[in-house]
Amino acid sequence: MSEIVQGRIAKWEDSGGVIIRAAVPCLDRAILRKYDKVLVEFADGRRISPEQRRKAHSLIAEIGEWAGYLPDEMKRLMKLEFKVKHLQTLEAEMFSLSDCSITTCREFISFLIDFMVENGVPSKIPLYEQCEDVRRYVYACLEHKTCAVCGKRGADVHHLSGSRVGHGGLHWREKDQTGALVLPLCREHHMAAHDGEADFLARYHLEGIEMDAALKKLYRVKKGKEV
Repeated sequence: MSEIVQGRIAKWEDSGGVIIRAAVPCLDRAILRKYDKVLVEFADGRRISPEQRRKAHSLIAEIGEWAGYLPDEMKRLMKLEFKVKHLQTLEAEMFSLSDCSITTCREFISFLIDFMVENGVPSKIPLYEQCEDVRRYVYACLEHKTCAVCGKRGADVHHLSGSRVGHGGLHWREKDQTGALVLPLCREHHMAAHDGEADFLARYHLEGIEMDAALKKLYRVKKGKEV
């Protein structure tokens, strides 16, 4: 059985290594167990930003309104779900939106947005403006065939200019999609993307995602060579 303790970096070395100081919980037990190797986790020392805190509370409020929970109760439930399934760090026991790390809050915001995309939770503020990880958000939208701009279900696949398979067309599912950069867009935003793709991507701060094996299966396209 392992023991977890917190320590501090005592010295940075020119080689890129560090010297870490940490107290042993019980010296006799450590000698008995012959502790030798340790697993070191570098926790983010930066604290949550006001903008991140605003995003998290806004997303929680919208999920609560959709689910029929008050914001405080919804926050407790979502934090618990996140901690149990996604937080396996030293910070798991002290997770709080008042003082958690930037990294933890970034992951929590992504978790909330994944939940909203998966369950079709409506949002007054577009999720592309709320997300902290654009590529993760776009992938979630692809998984659930949801427009990355407006959140409508039943999105089309937009092939970005420069993709090796070119643009879609009527028979795009028959082509090998390996290497294709795609976005999930509703018909309206799909047309807008074709009218001026560079301006469209800049306006909505979106990035294309490579079609991988899971997405090719989901969209029933030619298998081709695996990504």
